[in-house]
Amino acid sequence: MDMQTNLLDRLFDAGLLIDTGVDGLYGRSGAFEDVIARFEALIARHAPEATAEVIRFPPGMNRAHFEGSGYMKSFPQLAGTVHSFCGCELDHVNLLQCMAEGDDWTGKQEATDVVLTPAACYPLYPTIAKRGPLPEGGGLFDLQSYCFRHEPSKDPARMQLFRMREFVRIGTPDDVMAFRSDWMERGSKLIAAVGLDVELDTANDPFFGRAGKMLGNNQRDQKLKFELLIPVTSATAKTACLSFNYHQDHFGQTWGLKTANGETAHTACVGFGLERIALALFARHGLDTADWPEPVRKALWG
Repeated sequence: MDMQTNLLDRLFDAGLLIDTGVDGLYGRSGAFEDVIARFEALIARHAPEATAEVIRFPPGMNRAHFEGSGYMKSFPQLAGTVHSFCGCELDHVNLLQCMAEGDDWTGKQEATDVVLTPAACYPLYPTIAKRGPLPEGGGLFDLQSYCFRHEPSKDPARMQLFRMREFVRIGTPDDVMAFRSDWMERGSKLIAAVGLDVELDTANDPFFGRAGKMLGNNQRDQKLKFELLIPVTSATAKTACLSFNYHQDHFGQTWGLKTANGETAHTACVGFGLERIALALFARHGLDTADWPEPVRKALWG
């Protein structure tokens, strides 16, 4: 049995995760949720002093915004859409017949105006663009959302539906680069406070296809993405639990985001994979939080 499956089975046996019969789609116990809630409170204590605007988007986003974001150009393999039944009564009869016979019943399902949110920040940019130019000093936003990525796996750290906590900075290149640099330091200290080993490294997103390899190489060469790697199922093949991303003016150009001076805005974000961090804590400190080291319990529970 590999280490990924072993950890997943242990989490099931302990009742921390609940098997739904679909890889990467799990229920969470109260104890698991409590760790996430405590860690989010710890994030808030490490957040910048400047007041961020708190926004909580649902796990679905406007399909037109999704299409406009360019996500399908880069990550079609990860996207998820919401389809609904749009047939007549006869179609409904046929649907039920197909289900009864074990055949494909999805033929009369049609795409709705909702797609599953791929990253917590994606609904933010068109929302802020609608407000007009940014105020002096730009904007800072605190987001959290369930996100979807179609990559079923036995690795418990690679869930299809998971939560992402993000801080997003929109402003001048200097503003957003300073924000990202600050959070790389803050993030490392935050993770160290809960007794986890970390490694900061350059990274790239999983761009699709042959052209995607070139995009990924460019992203690494320009150091646009860093990840904080933490052991979850392996001490050598570590898991990315935090990411620090500089988007340059991509979203500014896409959505017409303007600074107070009328220049195209740049954006950067720090993203926390909340389930991954919880999994790292259970893998490192044990499956019963009552037995976790006292400094870790003090950091999380006070």
